[in-house]
Amino acid sequence: MKPVLLLIAFITCMVSTPVLAQADTAKAEQLYAITKTDGTEYIGTILSDDGREVLINTAALGKIYIIKSDIKSIVKIDGETDFVRGEYSPGGPFSTRYAFTTNALPIKRGENYALINLYGPEVHFAVSDHLNVGIMSTWIASPLVLALKYSAKTKTKNVNLSLGTLLGSSGYLNNFRGFGGLHFANITFGSREQNITFSAGYAYYKSGGEMYGPDQEGTFYNGNQYYAVGDYHLKPATHGPVFSIAGITKVGSKASFVFDSMVGVFSKRIFNTATTELTAPYYNAVTGAYTEGQYKHVVTEDKAVSTALFIMPGMRFQTTENRAFQVSLAGVSIFRGRGYEGYKKSYSFPLPMLSWFVRF
Repeated sequence: MKPVLLLIAFITCMVSTPVLAQADTAKAEQLYAITKTDGTEYIGTILSDDGREVLINTAALGKIYIIKSDIKSIVKIDGETDFVRGEYSPGGPFSTRYAFTTNALPIKRGENYALINLYGPEVHFAVSDHLNVGIMSTWIASPLVLALKYSAKTKTKNVNLSLGTLLGSSGYLNNFRGFGGLHFANITFGSREQNITFSAGYAYYKSGGEMYGPDQEGTFYNGNQYYAVGDYHLKPATHGPVFSIAGITKVGSKASFVFDSMVGVFSKRIFNTATTELTAPYYNAVTGAYTEGQYKHVVTEDKAVSTALFIMPGMRFQTTENRAFQVSLAGVSIFRGRGYEGYKKSYSFPLPMLSWFVRF
């Protein structure tokens, strides 16, 4: 009986040892993305780290020693989401942005980024893992826009919510009299590499420029309509709801298809003037005297409504976790409705965009 027990114990040890070895191996086979200061990137497991150099095991080159002073970053890889078609696909702060719009995913602390567009630069910071702050402008440093966004996870996996605002000033243009804003809410479904976002908000804009015309309702009597009714005053504010659908999906390890869109229904205060001639102007050829005609001007307030739509598909190419380039081909259409009688009812124009993402 004793030899049988010894045999069972021996077999048990022979079976359990590989299992334990496999468990230890699985535990040790955590993948990392190691980026050197010269931009070279290695994907593999860390076998040892003595403080001076790191020994890694890569699938392509085998075991490699890297001096610690030559390493720029070591990033832990999520095997489920960081690989696309067998290749490492870095996420980073760029995954929070489409073209113009943003999603509900936050910029993680330490993942600040700059976005350089043809029209001007942007810089976005992570104050915390939930609160992001950004500054946007043009190459002439006016206007200036402050961007704020607060993100929160939900109990449902891969569903995120955010609240944000854009607050802008015309800057030195129009002597800081112009201002505007966009306050919005986002819901994003999906991961950082593949998601879709639905957004809704309210926008308003006042240029601070002046115009000539009536600025109040009423009935006026005078011989000259132009001077009787109007005066110089600031242009009215344009405001209305804005909606957006945007998304991104990987089409390769370093390339993504990006879709952005926005539609807004905007209105502004206008005044219409109805003029009735009471007495016609009269010129006395004998005396040379001229008598102005008399007119009745009835000014009523109304609302001018227009719809703006832009659709912007594009491609993003991210070669490293710190750099990305995006090209977008967009079309913008303006549809004028009530209050724009006498104007062209609709017009469209292209809006191509080139953007460079830089993480710092």
